[in-house]
Amino acid sequence: MPENRQVVIASLPTGALAESDFELQTVGVPEPGPGQVLCRTLAVSVSAGSRAGLQGSASYAGAPKTGIVMSSLAVARVERSNDPALSPGDVVTCGAGWQDWSVHPAQQCFRVEGSADPARYLGVLGTNGLTAYFGLLEVGEPKPGDTVVVSAAAGSVGHLVGQIARIQGCRVVGVAGSDEKCQRLVAELGFDAAVSHRSPDFRQEFKAACGDGIDVYFDNTGGDVLGAALFRMRNGGRIACCGVVSQYDTSKPAPGPRGVPGLLVNKRLRMQGFLVFDWAQRYGEARAQLESWLDSGELVAWQDEFEGLESAPRALVDLLAGGNVGTRIVRVSPG
Repeated sequence: MPENRQVVIASLPTGALAESDFELQTVGVPEPGPGQVLCRTLAVSVSAGSRAGLQGSASYAGAPKTGIVMSSLAVARVERSNDPALSPGDVVTCGAGWQDWSVHPAQQCFRVEGSADPARYLGVLGTNGLTAYFGLLEVGEPKPGDTVVVSAAAGSVGHLVGQIARIQGCRVVGVAGSDEKCQRLVAELGFDAAVSHRSPDFRQEFKAACGDGIDVYFDNTGGDVLGAALFRMRNGGRIACCGVVSQYDTSKPAPGPRGVPGLLVNKRLRMQGFLVFDWAQRYGEARAQLESWLDSGELVAWQDEFEGLESAPRALVDLLAGGNVGTRIVRVSPG
């Protein structure tokens, strides 16, 4: 009889997240009810947004609590179905979280179509790619010739934002956490410039990279990088606020950057937060365009991987320390 391994939240962190905040437990495999499907997890996503949920700063994730399976999007295979919409063997995305087996209403599972690697639906064809696509194009509204700056530029969303901006005819500047990441952004993804926020000369290097100013800033980090970008914005610039990763892994988030709202008024800036769910009715359109760019080679999807469900806590802690390049996933079982 198969068992269901689960990674549950053992304690809510009061400072930086630690692997000891999770524990691995084994329970029975759940039974699907009417209209439900039993899914076996193939891979799960690991994202900084998960840490925001533990902090209680992601309202869509609900109040943080212990003793529950760590939430995440997963790619899974349907093993049993009590709904004609899905059949055993179908591969779907679902909110399985960090566990081997899960039960879901069939209507809450979305069949994966036509991808050589279903795990791409956790990255470029999933939430990360959709966030990059709509956040940049709908909120940032880039125009050919604009200078677009993206923070956490080597991360799961940022590396896609920069490439989409380049496809739109923009000059692209990335901010990342190491010289190696910056070099890869330029050499492999076609960024025009990239600057490490850990450089002792960051502000001077950032100013030089931005030239005569920033038209669109895609913010994944908040903190000092947002502060630096605000002072480099051109009149009428747009700031798309996607995440605040610099403030997630702490119990004492820093205050917002200085200059707000004065800079917004004087430079006539638009600073807008968004959630990808705002465009749920247009996901098909976005995926079709992203796949077209992938097929043509205009878009490259970075993905790094850990093996085994038990490695998920380590994968998240390492990601929060800046260890990932592109989308991070954990392979749970063979396809």
